[in-house]
Amino acid sequence: MKLTLILPAIGKMKGQKYIRAWQMEPLSIAQLAALTPDDVEIRFFDDRMEEIDYDYPTDLVAISVETYTARRAYQIANEYRNRNIPVVMGGFHASLCPDEILRYADAVVIGEAEGVWADIIKDFRSGELKERYQKRISFGEYDIIPDRSIYQGKNYLKISLLEAGRGCKFRCEFCSIHNVFDQKHTHRSIDTILREVQILKERKQLLFFVDDNICSNKTYAKHLFQGLIPLKIKWVGQADITIVHDEELLRLMKQSGCQGVLIGMESLDKTVLKKMNKSFNAGRMSPASAVKKIQQHGLRLYLTFLFGYGNDSPEYSKKVLDFCITNKIFMVGYNHLTPFPGTALYRKLEAENRLLFDKWWLSQDYRYGMIPFKTEQDKEMIENLSKNLRKKFYSLFSIFYRMTNPTNIRGRLMLSMYFLINFMLRNDRGQRMTFPLGDPEAPHPIAKTKIPL
Repeated sequence: MKLTLILPAIGKMKGQKYIRAWQMEPLSIAQLAALTPDDVEIRFFDDRMEEIDYDYPTDLVAISVETYTARRAYQIANEYRNRNIPVVMGGFHASLCPDEILRYADAVVIGEAEGVWADIIKDFRSGELKERYQKRISFGEYDIIPDRSIYQGKNYLKISLLEAGRGCKFRCEFCSIHNVFDQKHTHRSIDTILREVQILKERKQLLFFVDDNICSNKTYAKHLFQGLIPLKIKWVGQADITIVHDEELLRLMKQSGCQGVLIGMESLDKTVLKKMNKSFNAGRMSPASAVKKIQQHGLRLYLTFLFGYGNDSPEYSKKVLDFCITNKIFMVGYNHLTPFPGTALYRKLEAENRLLFDKWWLSQDYRYGMIPFKTEQDKEMIENLSKNLRKKFYSLFSIFYRMTNPTNIRGRLMLSMYFLINFMLRNDRGQRMTFPLGDPEAPHPIAKTKIPL
């Protein structure tokens, strides 16, 4: 049996290279490869950096789909299904919109693939592929290390991705994570993670734990960090601001090799944090004090901010920019609110008749960086606000000024990462705002017809 795995691009722009900051290793594809029986021949195409050879012999195609890549995924599926090759789709968007997926694919994986992938291969071989596959699992049940051999020949960013757990205990209004994982956070065996880290050490790259919140369960996190200490690695991850209240956790993070952490600050306005159901960010400590405490432990910060909740103005945006530059943040993401399907935010905007597109992720007219709903304030002002903040934060003055924070540049690796990341984001800051979803030159996705197995 021959299997083709595909990671779709967000879109295509004729004559332009894909945005470099978006070219990280696709961990989900390597996980799927590891789940696949040894007697199955695998070919992997990464649509972000290579042309897909639709005529390469294959029996079955599996595509990992996110909301931003859905339109492109359906275009790719059409190409294979026109050749009478069945397509299976999974990923976050598949879990959020399984009925939509089944308009363009022969089968959909709802939730995590670990519990059903063996059944999919077995059913396909016997000519009995079902439309839906779903099984509730605990991530820790599966002692699997991703098969990264499929990355060979691909020019990804020099960062190795791995995960310790999945899910998040919080219920932020704009986030779909808790919907997919039912507000649960499950973890892998720490022994399995340590074995994987030993393998990844040979690549001599910065490790990135892609967990949405690696410190969600602080007891588990401390045990993991204690296990990482002897391995002498360098890693980054994602957490929430409440880590500032746990000195032991911060100390163990640093001792385990943590170089920096991504935190969704989202807003400096407590009323906005309450609106987005993220009041836990407005804790006992001021944002500046929280930042200072994390930096004092030698941890670099990647903060993200959200605009579109009704408090946006040139004065507020200047306050946010000044906060980020004054506190010499390593890197910052300035984003506007985007309603993803399955979220409380999407349901609210839909009920209020404020959505500007019927499924913005499928629209030929939507571009990355557009706000797809009626805002309380001027829509273009908010779009430009995010763009202008990125431009100013990644200006040459800001890059070299923030470099005067010793934490940002301590060590040869992080000094090189500081310049690599900041200049890469400086170059990307304008291009992403006009990126189309899908390939404008490809046929519009059409609903499926039955393919005989």
